[in-house]
Order: sequence, then structure tokens, then C-alpha cells
Amino acid sequence: MHFTNKNIVQTAMQQSSVDANCKPEDFMQEKNIIVSSKANPKARKYLTLPFDCNLISYGNNIVASINEKYHSIVSEYISSFPVEHCFETPNLHILNDAMQKEGLRVCFMAEYFLPNLEYLKAQSCPYELRILHPCDFTELYKDEWNNALCEKRKELDILGVGAYDGTKLIGLAGCSADCETMWQIGIDILPEYRRQSIASSLTSRLALETLEREKVPFYCAAWSNIKSARNAIKSGFRPAWVELTVKSISYVNEMNGAL
Repeated sequence: MHFTNKNIVQTAMQQSSVDANCKPEDFMQEKNIIVSSKANPKARKYLTLPFDCNLISYGNNIVASINEKYHSIVSEYISSFPVEHCFETPNLHILNDAMQKEGLRVCFMAEYFLPNLEYLKAQSCPYELRILHPCDFTELYKDEWNNALCEKRKELDILGVGAYDGTKLIGLAGCSADCETMWQIGIDILPEYRRQSIASSLTSRLALETLEREKVPFYCAAWSNIKSARNAIKSGFRPAWVELTVKSISYVNEMNGAL
């Protein structure tokens, strides 16, 4: 497949439409859209479907994929504020307060990046880079590589690029085959080797390797993770869409380590 910036975004919107149970063109509308969330075997593997409430925006509008019992809450909220303000405080408190009465809270907020082919290039690295495959990951499910690899879903870890100082692995970018058309990139660098452009070298190389395998790489970061967002930009990625997910209070408490 010959990739262009246009069909890379189209691929992402197609996948988002599967995840949200909507049409790809819904993300290009000027008005907000609410749809009923449904499970789909082609959705990203790490998603728990159906959603109670998941808001997605590619910058034009909001597509809300919801449990219909929360339709009035979500409709009133997303119609009350500009798109961008629905994903941030102080407006976000209104959605959280309403959902909390239903036993739910705002849980995940993330920005997603896609490669821009005008900027995605192979970058030089002061250390040797090696392509890695699932057979190479067996001994790497350790804390220092928990962004690049996921032990809970190790069957999805499909491709990696490692940076080596001699025989020592000092940086690792890994791809998770989260759905049929898109692979997610995660990155880890040992603390003593940071600030040497290793992260962007690994990320850009893995993105190129992914495109060669006819998959679209994507990159996710919390909005406050400046280091990660900078790496995405330096590696040739650009912001593409945002998501906000509501989960049960018990789930949020578990994430926070509450008893």
C-alpha cells in the first residue's frame, strides 16, 4: 500500500469508527454526534466495550460513543461548550459531577499522534539499532521496558527496535498490534542514556518499519507528558485526535490504588 498523509488519517478514522460504532465521515462533521456503543471484534484490543461514555475528536466535532442511559447527560454537556473545552477543566467538572451521580467518573484523557510523511525520516543514533521480533522479547518484560512492551498483552507485541551500547540494551521502542490496520508505538530509554536523541531515533525507525509492513503506526501520550509529546513531534508525528473515557468509580479507585 502506498501511504499518504491523507490515507493515514483516513485509516485512523476508519478504526475510530469501529471503536465508537459510528461512520468514518462522522468525525468530519461540523455538528456533534452521539452514537450507541457496541462491542466489535475489530476494535482496538485494549478497549473494554461497550463504553459508558467515550468522547472522540479529530478537531472538527465530538463523536460521543455512549450507553444510551447517559444520552441526556452527554448531549447537554457537549452542546454547552466549544469542542476543545469539553476535554478540559473547568468545563470537564460538569461532566464528571453528573457522571459521578451514576457511579462513574472521568478516567482516561489522551492525545493520539500519527506520522506526517513530510517529517518522518530515519534519524541517526549514536548507538547500534537492531530490529527485534517477538522471539526477542521473552526476557524483556521488565519494569524498565513497560512502555515499549505489555506483559498483560504480550501476544500483541509484534515488532521492536532496540538501541545497544555494546551488548547492553539501552533503549527500546515496541509496537503492539492493537488492531488489524494500526500498531501502537511505546518507547523506553534507560535514565542514564536519555537526552541523546535515542528515543526519536528508535521511534522514527520503528514507524518506518511499521509502514513498510503496510500498517499505520500511532503514538499515544497523556496531555501533560511533555517529554513524550516532544518525542512524538521530533520523531515525525503530529497530533491527530483526542479521546476522553468515563469508567466506573470502582475502576478509577483501583487505578488510583484506593482500597
